[in-house]
Amino acid sequence: MSRNTLPPKERTKIPRQEMPEQEADLRRHNFAEVNRGLTVLGATTEALRCLECAKPACVAGCPVGVKIRDFVELITAGDYLGAASKIREDNVLPAITGRVCPQETQCEGCCILGKKFEPLGIGYLERFVADYEREHGAVGLPEIAPPTGKRVAIIGSGPAGLSAAGDLVRWGHAVTVFEALHEIGGVLIYGIPEFRLPKEIVRHEVDVLRQMGVAFQTNVVVGKTVTIDELMAEDGYDAVLVATGAGLPKFMEIPGEHLSGVYSANEFLTRVNLMHANEFPRYDEPVFDCRGQDIAVIGGGNTAMDAVRTAARLGARTSTLIYRRTEAEMPARVEEVRHAKQEGIELLTLANPVAFLGDDDGRLTAVRCIRMELGEPDDSGRRAPVPIAGSESDLPVAMAVVALGTGANPLVQSSTPDMVTNRKGYIAADPNSLRTSKRGVFAAGDIVTGAATVILAMAAGRTAAASIREYLDSGRWDGETPSPA
Repeated sequence: MSRNTLPPKERTKIPRQEMPEQEADLRRHNFAEVNRGLTVLGATTEALRCLECAKPACVAGCPVGVKIRDFVELITAGDYLGAASKIREDNVLPAITGRVCPQETQCEGCCILGKKFEPLGIGYLERFVADYEREHGAVGLPEIAPPTGKRVAIIGSGPAGLSAAGDLVRWGHAVTVFEALHEIGGVLIYGIPEFRLPKEIVRHEVDVLRQMGVAFQTNVVVGKTVTIDELMAEDGYDAVLVATGAGLPKFMEIPGEHLSGVYSANEFLTRVNLMHANEFPRYDEPVFDCRGQDIAVIGGGNTAMDAVRTAARLGARTSTLIYRRTEAEMPARVEEVRHAKQEGIELLTLANPVAFLGDDDGRLTAVRCIRMELGEPDDSGRRAPVPIAGSESDLPVAMAVVALGTGANPLVQSSTPDMVTNRKGYIAADPNSLRTSKRGVFAAGDIVTGAATVILAMAAGRTAAASIREYLDSGRWDGETPSPA
């Protein structure tokens, strides 16, 4: 029986609740979180907008299959801890996905309410109940099955690895997650800035997994410290999941990339997020001193937005985003673009760097860009940018950050010669089971697909966990060997 007493027509009259935000002129100068979260009244009011569809299309739009109607109904009833527990049945990182998921193209994009009105604020509600749970110190831990005696090693503590760990430990398997860096979280810790995803949120979600029984080991570089063969043959792990992500930076291969002041987005954001560059002078600043300087970031995705907004907060005089298409084609979330523009970020669209220029001491002084125009659509469905001959001009900058995606780090693959990879260096895995060519070894997330979203990596982690469970239960390793194609 529905706990929402409003008739559907009345629900559609309720406006979508706005997310409280830190003022732009203040947040440009600090790393505090931009979005403040809904109040209890705001969340309850937003939940009342749900039409409680008999066949919720929003669930089909969620990569991890969160029971959205069920948890929203619990919010309507005022059972916020119950709502958080309901989400955790399918999503072990709700406070994270509530902040960084592209809901507008997934669950909210499928919301029936959104056909005529604003879609239900599913991401806002997910964040609200996860934050409510944390702030009240009461976590709805799922039931843990009796121990099976089986051990699983997970390499990488990003969203794919953490999601898989949550499912496997619930089913009674002993799970150890190995992380190369000194802190757990993978890209959630080193790649997403504090103002969008506070580190305390990530640490809390990791602590919940610890409470569930997941073990973590940091500073373990699989491929150097230990190999997959050693984990299985010497340490007694029955299955291994490789979830190392795609952390190898891509550069443009244009003149001047060697100059001092040219960074990859990975390096720049890691130095800020893990090495406290945002807390200068309390910590020595392990990154270019942006104060009073002109900074440019190349790219149009969420990572590029993170980098250019970070540079502004580090004191840059101007922060410019260079993107070769128009703003309409940017893959970054609409909210991130809006926030960036509010913070004074300059968008230089239909432009593409052709060279980095430097002084006699090897320091960057400018980015030489060529103007672009849009031609016919390419494989992505977007109109391809075409350079306009003779349109080059120089943009004076002291630092440039290249945020054009990442590739597969070859370390684990190179130390596991019997594990097949494709021509780009990603691990070849069966698309349904995520089995690799090596018995007992699975792979999930960006190390298989290339860089994708947090929630898609989590979905892959859940798929891999289910396959590992089936393998450990049956002992069967059926099917075709993954192709390197």
